[in-house]
Amino acid sequence: MKTLVEGFTKQLQEALDIANKAVLTKKHNIQNIVVTGLGGSGIGGSILSELVQTECHIPIIINKDYFLPEFVNSNSMVIISSYSGNTEETLSAMKHAIAKQAQIVCVTSGGEVESIAKSHNFDTIIIPGGHPPRSCIGYSLVQLLKIIQFNEFVKTDLLAQVRSTITLLDLEKEHIKAEATTIARKLLHKIPVIYSLGSCEGAAIRFRQQINENSKMLCWHHTFPEMNHNELVGWTEKNDTLAVITFRTSFDYERTIKRYDLCKSIFAKYCSSVTDITAEGNTKVEQFFYLINIGDWISCYIADLRNIDAVEVNVITNLKNELAKLS
Repeated sequence: MKTLVEGFTKQLQEALDIANKAVLTKKHNIQNIVVTGLGGSGIGGSILSELVQTECHIPIIINKDYFLPEFVNSNSMVIISSYSGNTEETLSAMKHAIAKQAQIVCVTSGGEVESIAKSHNFDTIIIPGGHPPRSCIGYSLVQLLKIIQFNEFVKTDLLAQVRSTITLLDLEKEHIKAEATTIARKLLHKIPVIYSLGSCEGAAIRFRQQINENSKMLCWHHTFPEMNHNELVGWTEKNDTLAVITFRTSFDYERTIKRYDLCKSIFAKYCSSVTDITAEGNTKVEQFFYLINIGDWISCYIADLRNIDAVEVNVITNLKNELAKLS
């Protein structure tokens, strides 16, 4: 897994090359966008919606189930995101999208999704296969940005921002790895409590997922200001097994920052440590990818400290095998 994280900027460059060569057709009269996918294939949709929320004038809905929302129709653009192309839930949702006559675009490395897409002549972007889906977020997310930009739902050149991200991450690589090493030691034998300050929840969710899969640990995440209206009340007892990690960006709202500053002393009183991770970069794209990259490194370093294989996900494989027997 560390080899894949080490090559993240190369993946981003390859993803840009794929995006630039992708053959797409303009969608018409689109009233909403639905990105359907799960796990490492689905998190890109969550991040996409945050990256363009101040510019895209139609709603972007993230679907992580077998079925699509009832509102989906011929004026919906449904993006099918499945790295393997064989994700059970996503294939089900794809069939519903076809039945609803949605305008479909696919991002996959192959599998059944590619086969169905070919039979219906859907726009399809093929990305390299053969890796754990969670390690290929660069491939998939860049294609989502391409689809949104190509269809003119945003005016910003998102792909240009990916190019500048590559330069940023290459320059910051050693700093990122050093900070990730320090934070991994803090989180060893702890339960990470991950907070975002409202502007980057997708990156926080991604970090939680990487801790789950790579580090083989439970953790949870929440976001400001919502946690001030519920979870904050739970901070009442000293628990040294908890360690707070916050994801910060330059786009955090000033009132939200103030809320966090007031809460930080509460967290410090009841947990083992509070660590702020502040994204580098000038744009949301740069800062999101920065947080994704440092989170990935942290999860891999924890796996090293625990002497476990970051790649294996046997429990998920076993679940899929048992489900296959039912079908």
